[in-house]
Amino acid sequence: MEGRLKVFAGASHPRLAEDICYLLDIPLGRSRSVKFSNENLMIQIEENVRECDVFVIQTSASPVNEGIMELLIMIDALKHASAARVTAVLPYFPYARSDKKDKPRISITARLMADLLMTSGADRVLTMDLHSPQIQGFFRIPVDQLKAVRTICDHYLQRGLLDDYVLVAGDAGEAKELGAYANRLNLPMAIVDKRRYGDDEKPRAVNVIGEVEGKRCLIVDDEVASGGTLIEAAQFLMKRGARGVEATCVHPVLSGNAVQRIVESPISEIVVTDSIPTHDKVFDKLHVLPIAPLFAKAIRRIHEGDSVSELFG
Repeated sequence: MEGRLKVFAGASHPRLAEDICYLLDIPLGRSRSVKFSNENLMIQIEENVRECDVFVIQTSASPVNEGIMELLIMIDALKHASAARVTAVLPYFPYARSDKKDKPRISITARLMADLLMTSGADRVLTMDLHSPQIQGFFRIPVDQLKAVRTICDHYLQRGLLDDYVLVAGDAGEAKELGAYANRLNLPMAIVDKRRYGDDEKPRAVNVIGEVEGKRCLIVDDEVASGGTLIEAAQFLMKRGARGVEATCVHPVLSGNAVQRIVESPISEIVVTDSIPTHDKVFDKLHVLPIAPLFAKAIRRIHEGDSVSELFG
């Protein structure tokens, strides 16, 4: 890709944007955001981006909807400032769970997000660990999906996991992703079997597929929001004879009273990435892994026209 590399960022995760720019050895692009009394936003790009290869970093963090509008307006401003290419960098994709029509008369909002990004002028999307891989198919532009499995597994390999560990999926839907962790860590797997009884009741754990008695269980998930599924699985594993329970996830949404619930749960540690800022959710059990190195490498490869898939090796 010809043209200078530039990185801009919305207000959602300034620390991540600064870390990525530090690793790329470039300054963070200058922009100005103004919120008027009627809650309208104005974004002004304060430097020349003509014929530049521009990356805009904005994760899905509170306030989510305001962050989406800020991203769309910034992309539109960059395109009208004659940027050669604009890549939307979304470490945590907004509305990722709304990826199918599982109720009547609802929006498939993840597809709507794809339409909005393309309409605003995004030429490419860079994201990480989509809740459902089919979200990539909602786009008519290239989408690169990074995976945090290597970052997370490298942490555990450096720390050292004993032979008495077993990886656990909180439900059957997570089993496929769990295989990638099991292959890297060379550990056995187990799956919490959840069943739904009645129309209004939530699924509840009834069995475990795999051996967990006397084992240290590491629950793996793509994201933790309210923490309900995670904590229920941890409690169920302890009842089934587990020696201890730890957890890891890519996206630490930690909404509502999730932090308090995890603190009071049997989970001894939860390892996450900083795809979402956690500065206001710090607690003793939380260990945060940086993803800036992964995104910096991906941005450099996209800019230079190299393969991104090599990062998964």
